[in-house]
Parts: sequence; C-alpha cells; structure tokens
Amino acid sequence: MIKTIKGIIYKIREMSGFAFVILKTKRELIQCVYSEEYSQFTLSEICENMSVIVTGEELADERSRTGFELRLVSFECLSKPEYEPPVVINNKEVATSLETLLDYRPITMRNAKESAIFQIQAGICRGFRKFFDDNGFTEIHSPKIVFSGAEGGSNIFKLDYFGREAYLTQSPQFYKQIMVGIFERVYEIAPVFRAEKHDTSRHINEYTSVDFEMGFIESFRDLMQTETRMLAEILEFLRKNYASEIALLKADIPTITEIPKVTFDDGKEMISKTREITDPYDFEPEEEKLLCEIIKKETDCDFVFVTHYKSSKRPFYTMESKDNPEVTESFDLLFRGMEITTGGQRIHDYNAQIAKMEDRSMNVEAFSSYLMAHKYGLPPHGGLGLGLERFTAKLLNFNNVRYATMFPRDINRLEP
Repeated sequence: MIKTIKGIIYKIREMSGFAFVILKTKRELIQCVYSEEYSQFTLSEICENMSVIVTGEELADERSRTGFELRLVSFECLSKPEYEPPVVINNKEVATSLETLLDYRPITMRNAKESAIFQIQAGICRGFRKFFDDNGFTEIHSPKIVFSGAEGGSNIFKLDYFGREAYLTQSPQFYKQIMVGIFERVYEIAPVFRAEKHDTSRHINEYTSVDFEMGFIESFRDLMQTETRMLAEILEFLRKNYASEIALLKADIPTITEIPKVTFDDGKEMISKTREITDPYDFEPEEEKLLCEIIKKETDCDFVFVTHYKSSKRPFYTMESKDNPEVTESFDLLFRGMEITTGGQRIHDYNAQIAKMEDRSMNVEAFSSYLMAHKYGLPPHGGLGLGLERFTAKLLNFNNVRYATMFPRDINRLEP
C-alpha cells in the first residue's frame, strides 16, 4: 500500500547500506526506511528539521507504536532549515537545564517528549469541554481587562486604560457569578494574571484557569461531587485518547472513584503529629505535601479535598458556614502534594454580601456592576477554579510547573 505523509524529519540514523528516517507528525514518530534499492533520491538530499511530504510503501510492523513502517520512495521538500538547532532535540530527552529548555522553547518543544506534554494538556482541555458540554454548562468568555481585581490586594497588574486605571484579571469570578443568573451553569478556560513576586517551582504570573460556576446548588459539597466526576472522566478520556503520549512520558494516570475529604482543622491536626504548625490559618507548601502523603497511605488516593477554610483567608464573596461563621463553605483540592483547585459556595443574598463587604471596610460602590446581579436576584451558587499548568505538572510528576507551561511568564521571564 502506497502512503503519502506530511511531517518534519526528526532524526536520520545511517546504517550499513540503508538508513532509518524518523518522521515527526502532529502526534507520532513514524519510522521510515531509506534504501538505494527502492528510494528514488539520495540520502544527502534530506536533512533533519526539513519539512517534507514523503511517499512510500507501508509495511506492517508490530514493534512500531504506529503499527507500520514506511519504505521511502520519494519526497518533496517544503522547507529546509538554515541553521543547526542550539540544543539536541531528537534524543529521548532534551538533556539541558530548565532555563535553557525555556530559552529555546520554540525549538525544544519539537522534542517528542516535550511536545507530548502539551498534547496531554490539550487532551485535558478537550476532556474538560466534553464534560462541561455533556453536563449542561455554557462556555463563556469574560473580559481580561477589568475595573477591579476579583480578590483585591496588591497582586494585580495595573494598566493605563485610555487614561483610566484598569487591571489584568486575577479571575473570571465576578463574571461567572453574574452569568449563573443567566445560564445557570457556566465554564471558562482562559488566562488569568497574578502580580505575585514569587520565584518558586509552583508559581507563575500568567496561567490558564479552568473555571466553572453552578447555580441552584444545595451545598458546596455539590461542587466537590461535580469536580470528582469531572476529573474521573477527564483521566479516563486521556487513557482512551492519549495512550501513545502517556506511554512515551511514562505517566502515572490515577483512577478516581471517590476523593477523601478532611476539614482544615482536622488536616492541621494530622500534620501536627509529625510537624510543628507555624501558620494556623493556611497550609504551607510542605504541609500540603505531608497531608497528601498521609492520605495516600490511608486511602491510596492521590487527591484530597480540604474543606472549611478560615473566613479570614477566603475572599469576600465566600459564604460562611451556618454552624460556625469563623469558617467558610469552601475547599481546596490537593493533588500529589500541591493545591490545584480552590472553590466554594458564594454569597448570593444582596444584603448579606453588602454586610460582609462593609465588615471588611471595602468600598461597596466600587463593585456596583458586580453587585447588580445580587441586587436583582441570584440563585444559590458556587464554583471553582483549577490551574491547568499545575494539574498537568502533577499529573506528569514534574517538580516545576514551568515544565508544563508552554511559554512561562514569571518575575524573571518575559520571552520567548
């Protein structure tokens, strides 16, 4: 069977009397065989990183991941590189530092493993959208230039917006809540921006947030149940549709049935048995790791929901618990030692929201467009935001979120 394939020549391995020519396509490395016996061109006419259309005879090969190899007959050159790559990109790994990997990102992502990371990430987004579409959510597109930060504080990027002060959005939070009053269930996959001067393995200043908001909920536990189903279906979607990338990356994709839940106070108590608690109001990164290790040993689950965070540590729109107003109807989801999700039930009553804002000495008038939705009635609702890069990094067991970020933006990096 004669087959024609478009791709980039990934690697040429010359042997005695023939050569293996590895062709890289969107998701596959295809082994082609060059031989003077049947190839109608000389080996010197092709080179690595050349974009080509190759034609050859397809032969079944059970040892190949594609199930076949191609005996090259002819090729057409579409473009030819002018320079050698600054790093070797066609080995199993790009053997260089993280800084060099990122400095040459347009080149290093051509490596099969590096590109597989972002195929997996694309698959995660496909899985999210499938779940949301199957469960009655409407996709929205909220502004990224806003009048105020959703969470306030100094960690927002200021802009000169035609002479007015504006900001890059920290979250689509306000717009999600507004749209719950229109579409009941909404979601968005989009960038958000945090002007935090962190230089850690877990922080970047622009990341992709996967957000959803649900109306007519009975409890914030409805949100955790929805996220559990969502993640279970996404991971199954990856296993079904991205098996080759999972195998290439040797990724350990967990199976989810239920996700354990612990309250914030109980989590701190568990941690205190092996580590001194220095911050009673929030989890430190090492405490997140330790709690996940404890839960893994007890339940064999890589995930854990932590519920009922202190009211002082949650945004002004978070609902307090009726049983204890010092804590909130909120949660974080930890995965393999890192927080990947923050969510909870929101205040939907206009007077209750005004009272909480006044209690925090906030300028209520500055939030008039947001409060318009509350003033004219909102159903009980809540939602969450999940960091796509963090989730990808922990899923693939990377020790730095930048490995799972195409073009990271942090306090030191503004290009490429």
